[in-house]
Amino acid sequence: MKTAYFDNASTTPVDKRVVDKMQSCLSADGTFGNPASTTHSFGWMASEEVEWARETVADCIGAGPGEIVWTSGATESDNLAIRGSVQAMRVSTGRTKIITMESEHKAVIDTCSHLDDVNVVILKPKPSGLVCMDALAKVLDKDTLLVSIMLVNNETGVVQPIQTIARLAHDVGAFVHSDLAQAVGKLQWTVDQLGIDLGSLSAHKVHGPKGIGALYVRRGRCQVAEQQHGGKHERGMRSGTLPAHQIVGMAEAYRLSKKEVYPEIQRLDRIRDQIEETLEDLGGIQINGKRGVPHILNFTVDGVDGERLMAAMPRIAVSTGSACNAATVEPSHVLQAMGLSRQQGLSSIRVSTGRMTTEDDVTMLLDSLRHAISQLRRSA
Repeated sequence: MKTAYFDNASTTPVDKRVVDKMQSCLSADGTFGNPASTTHSFGWMASEEVEWARETVADCIGAGPGEIVWTSGATESDNLAIRGSVQAMRVSTGRTKIITMESEHKAVIDTCSHLDDVNVVILKPKPSGLVCMDALAKVLDKDTLLVSIMLVNNETGVVQPIQTIARLAHDVGAFVHSDLAQAVGKLQWTVDQLGIDLGSLSAHKVHGPKGIGALYVRRGRCQVAEQQHGGKHERGMRSGTLPAHQIVGMAEAYRLSKKEVYPEIQRLDRIRDQIEETLEDLGGIQINGKRGVPHILNFTVDGVDGERLMAAMPRIAVSTGSACNAATVEPSHVLQAMGLSRQQGLSSIRVSTGRMTTEDDVTMLLDSLRHAISQLRRSA
């Protein structure tokens, strides 16, 4: 039975072209060597592939190759950016404050909560999901070491004004980190345009492999202390044998996203318009957050539980954005931070599209939404 995948904000299927690129680094007749092996051609060839990938990813975000540090994904990059910058610069700068938002990814919020001797200020977003610039300006001061705010929210798709945030932070001498995982291939930007000092990247949100990511570290601007030890790889910022096959997969995924970004944004925008038109026709549905990237749409269906709605659409893969903890299901912390009630949070659905989303998939989604919502409302 045909199914349709609309959970691309959680992960994406790997593009066949990326798979082909990765396979060339796996077998005995390919570039399988350890990039850190400097005494033979197998290591040299693997190192060349890694450096090609570094240049490719850097080019895609407007950075220099020496500003890319390989990690296992955006979660590790968030940890490295926050813990690493605090450890490396707290003493030298005398600064002990970090500013972030309630709607950030847990990789940022939880990392901040585990820091010792650091004053963490967590701002509440406006109902639109955007940061309150007045509130940010009030807490920014000479004690602020780092501001960490994501460019694109993973649950609502809201795009934060990072350029303005960075300008305000830099005015008081603070550094700026942003989780960029959901922004690659969905917006036009470079790290210089954003004005950030640190940026977390992921491959599997953009049709690349899981388990690989990178941290952008602006050269000559900030320092990051390694958080795992064992070889002083990546210029002393992240130890560990580099997985060349995953790294070249990430680079190829980024290269394709940059190459195809214009038609992809336009296509996903049209799909989003179709979904929003259907939701408006159904009535009693609230779109959560200011419209941002085209591929993420979060909405609340009045009087309809999100889990029941998903169960009524067994052939459609979507997400509630809820986190399961033991026997209880809690609503999204992002939606609660934006002011939605617990019940509204539990009645919310996230639909996220991607490169593999077809017109047939969209038709299946819209037909399923109409049928399931009407059926659940009648039975309420």
